Amino acid sequence: MKTTIGKFDPATGTVPVSFSHNGVRHKRPVNACLDSEGKFDAAATAARVEEVADGVAYKIGMGLIKG
Repeated sequence: MKTTIGKFDPATGTVPVSFSHNGVRHKRPVNACLDSEGKFDAAATAARVEEVADGVAYKIGMGLIKG
């Protein structure tokens, strides 16, 4: 699974993410993580994206996401 994380959107609290797996490309927003001061936390968000990527890979494998 290859992921590309876009720029944080403070208005929606999300980052756009592109997931690529087995020739299928899927794009969706993922909720971003904020630190204790309310600022965007890139490392925690990347970890969250990896968790979401596991689910996307599963759905691609099951044929539920076809790109």
